[in-house]
Amino acid sequence: MGATDRYCAEALTGFAVKLLQTAGVDGAPAEAVGRTLVEGDLMGHDTHGLALLAPYVKEIENGTMTRSGTPEVLADRGASLLWDGRRLPGPWLVLSGIDALAPRAREYGSATLVIRRSHHIACLATYLLRATEAGFMLLLASSDPAVQSVAPHGGTRAVFTPNPIAAGIPTSTTPFLIDISSSITTNGMSARLQKAGRQFDQACMLDAEGNPSRDPGVLSTNPPGTIMPLGGMNSGHKGFGLALLVEALTGGLAGHGRADPADGWGATVFMSLYDPAAFGGATDFLRQTDWLGNACRSNPPRPGFDAVRMPGDRALSRWKEQVCDGIMLHPTIPPMLAECAQRYGMQFPAPLEN
Repeated sequence: MGATDRYCAEALTGFAVKLLQTAGVDGAPAEAVGRTLVEGDLMGHDTHGLALLAPYVKEIENGTMTRSGTPEVLADRGASLLWDGRRLPGPWLVLSGIDALAPRAREYGSATLVIRRSHHIACLATYLLRATEAGFMLLLASSDPAVQSVAPHGGTRAVFTPNPIAAGIPTSTTPFLIDISSSITTNGMSARLQKAGRQFDQACMLDAEGNPSRDPGVLSTNPPGTIMPLGGMNSGHKGFGLALLVEALTGGLAGHGRADPADGWGATVFMSLYDPAAFGGATDFLRQTDWLGNACRSNPPRPGFDAVRMPGDRALSRWKEQVCDGIMLHPTIPPMLAECAQRYGMQFPAPLEN
C-alpha cells in the first residue's frame, strides 16, 4: 500500500458498507455511512472520509453508536422539525433529514430540521449536492456538545468545537458548495499532524497560556491549548461570532447542547432547505447565482493564482477525476482499515493496478 496507490470508489464503498453491516449496523444506515465517507475522500476531504470508518466501528463496538432504529420526533410544526437522533449514525440521519424536508420545503417555501443526539456526521460538503440537484438551497451546521477544542476570541480555555457550517447553492451549471469551520483548522487535521510529528505551516493554535503556536500537540498538554477561531490573533472575533451562531442554530434550537451533561462523541445538527420558487422564482435565483459565478471566475487573478475558483469547484473536479482514475487515499488510512477489517474476517480492497 503505497502513498500513490489509487482505489476503486465502488470497491471502497462496498467494503465500508459490508464492514459496518458486519459490525451490526442496519442496512440502510450502513449504506448511507459508507457512501458518505467515500464521497468525502472523492471530494478531497480526507480527514473526514474513510479516516473516520475505523473510529466509527470502534464506537459501534463500544455501544456508543446506535446500530438500528429510527429517530424520535420531538416536535413537528410542518415547516419545523426536531428529532432526537438517539445516537444513530450521523450520515444516515442527515440524508434522511434532507429527504424529510424536501416535500415540506416545496409546500412551505422553506423547512428546517434540528437533530439532537446525532452521532458524528462526517463531511458536511458531501450532503450539499443532494439538495442542489433537486433545485434547493441547503444550509447545514453542526456542533459537538461533548467536545471542546476552540477558545473564544481573547480566551485561553476551549468552549467550542470547530463548528462547521455549509451551504449548497444551485446555479444552472456548477453549484456553489461552501463548507467552512468557525476555527482556523479542525480537530481531525490537528490529530493527523500530531501523530505524524509535524507542525502547521502557520500558527493555528494557542498554547495553554494563550500564546500562538504551530504545534498541534498543544491540544494534549495539561492544561490543554486550543485551536484559534477563524481570523486568528487579530480577527478571531469573526470566527468567535460564527461559532456562537452555529451554537444557537444547533444546541440552542435543539434545546440540548453544552449546558447539558456530555453524551459522547456526536453532533447537534441544524439544516434548513429553501425552495427558490417560493421566493423570487427559480429562474431569477439561477440568473443571480450564475452572474455571481461568472463575475468571480472571470475576475483577474492576483499573483500566485491562475484563476478565481468558486467554493466546490475543486471538490467537484477531484470527484470526477477520482471516480475515473481511482481514489488516492491518505497513506495512514489503508493500514488502519486493513487492521479493522481483519477483526471481522474481511480484507481491505487491493489498489488499482497502475
